[in-house]
Amino acid sequence: MTSESLSADPETGTSTGGGPSWLGPLAKRLAMTIGPVVVALALAGLLLLALGIDPLRYYTYVVERGLLSPTGVQQTLTRMAPLLLLAAGLIVAFRAGIWNLGGDGQFLLGAVAAAATAPVVITVLPAWATLLIAFVVATLVAMLWSLVPALLKAYQGVNEIITTLMMTFLGASFANVLVKLIFLDPATTVPQTRTLPVADRLPRLFDTTISGGLVLALIAIVAVHVMMMRTSFGLKLRIVGANPRAAVHAGLDVPLLTVAVFAISAGLCGMAGALEVLGVQGNVRADWNPGYALTVIPMVFLARFNGFAAIGFVFLLSVLSIGGESAARRMGVPNDFTLVLVAIVLIVLAIAEFIDHRHKKAKG
Repeated sequence: MTSESLSADPETGTSTGGGPSWLGPLAKRLAMTIGPVVVALALAGLLLLALGIDPLRYYTYVVERGLLSPTGVQQTLTRMAPLLLLAAGLIVAFRAGIWNLGGDGQFLLGAVAAAATAPVVITVLPAWATLLIAFVVATLVAMLWSLVPALLKAYQGVNEIITTLMMTFLGASFANVLVKLIFLDPATTVPQTRTLPVADRLPRLFDTTISGGLVLALIAIVAVHVMMMRTSFGLKLRIVGANPRAAVHAGLDVPLLTVAVFAISAGLCGMAGALEVLGVQGNVRADWNPGYALTVIPMVFLARFNGFAAIGFVFLLSVLSIGGESAARRMGVPNDFTLVLVAIVLIVLAIAEFIDHRHKKAKG
């Protein structure tokens, strides 16, 4: 078959010999999205094999526990809730060209703020009002925590990668200080905040253990996608992310928009922390840091900053996380192996993007 027979018809937009012209770009996008995951799973399997562990058994346990078991599925869906809110916050920042790597610090401070607020407010207000106030407080605290890197980026041009990472380390330490000194529950021997009673937490969905926070998280990430892709405000943020100089020439207030992006992104991360506390944990223990935000970053990139695609990849991450914990106990694999797998995905994705960029540059 000749190259002419595969060329696209300029009037119909379809290939004269092999199918629609969009199949090429679609296949490439799928390869760039699914390919890194498949390659990462294969590389992680080789690593397990080198450690003397059967990778097929390991992945079988992961799927059985995280996807096929009724209890595991409920835990997977519950784990998704804070991850989706973090993904929503990262999508806002990354689409606006801002690298908010301070999500974990914002998450922890939001969690501590909610854990400190809810047990006190519940004594004077009903549960629904307590949850609402705790969410608002957590969101505002996370927004305030992002103010320093936001102002430095907006008005001094300081690289936000450095400042947000520094604020993450500081935020984690500050959260521990708050738990151990200011919001410490005197009735317990383990350093932790007061515990919100189970009956006053976010309701469960139907007759399951799935936190109602999953619905809130799904609404949030869909709302973020619509905002970024279908509103004038989202268009402004995307213009700033694509070309800040063009945004200035277009009359956009880039510093103000930069601060707004930090506030929205950090606020969603703080809400994720509140969701974890008000829906699952009930309190915050000292030295608790699940590191969810940095783990979600590769999923957001695999989704190409698309909110709907991010839901699928966050679900995959939740399956690997919940299933990996069970597989680790059964097969003697370290609990952090899931993080190793996510890191491999990120490395493979970076290599794939580099090769694709070089290929485009060579063709252009």
